[in-house]
Amino acid sequence: MTDTRHPKDMAIKVFADGADLDGIRDMVGNPLIEGFTTNPTLMRKAGVEDYKGFALDVLDIVTDRPVSFEVFADEFDEMEAQALEIASWGANVNVKIPVTNTRGDSSAPLVGQLTGLGVKVNVTAMFTLDQVRGIVDVLNPDTPAILSVFAGRVADSGRDPIPHMKSAVEIASQKPLAEVMWASPRELLNIAQAEDAGCHIITLTNDVIGKLVNIGKDLGEYSRETVQMFYDDASQAGYSIAIEDP
Repeated sequence: MTDTRHPKDMAIKVFADGADLDGIRDMVGNPLIEGFTTNPTLMRKAGVEDYKGFALDVLDIVTDRPVSFEVFADEFDEMEAQALEIASWGANVNVKIPVTNTRGDSSAPLVGQLTGLGVKVNVTAMFTLDQVRGIVDVLNPDTPAILSVFAGRVADSGRDPIPHMKSAVEIASQKPLAEVMWASPRELLNIAQAEDAGCHIITLTNDVIGKLVNIGKDLGEYSRETVQMFYDDASQAGYSIAIEDP
């Protein structure tokens, strides 16, 4: 597949994925970014210690676009309490609910209950189409929702994610306010793949967003720059090879 379109020329929305406040500040100034996502793993890697304090700091920065924060309980009654608290932090908040708990029990009943209360959810860690069907069935049709299908990890399992995501989009179409997110992308090509699959959103880490400048780049020039990089790094490292006379 060859596609050198820029996301600004596509229908798909780009969300920034991360937990670094400076990075989030940078991305707020980028008109391409239409929303933000994070998760406990990213927050832990970023050294976040105060979950709510961090979230409120983010919401002070991001006031006009959706932001997703995740519950971290494993029992559904605790998930519900956390979800209602997180939803109260701002009108632009989507509450991330894992599609199952750690025992593999479906969160569909909780998702149905929350969306019935008008809570905007982002159902995360979705892999199978049966999971998508189960969640779509319970969504309140009047409440917006995001369905995060981990296409990158589907691909990591050796499966082609494109037909998988097309099927997820078709299933989600039963609820017009449900949007399918291509989650865990690996490369810029995934943006075009997600667009062609009909996904509504793709979430990208800042390092992948930084690669957008390479879209459509001349490959010959890209090759020369890569050779230059290898040469410069070897020179700066002081590498040498003693060549013996024959």
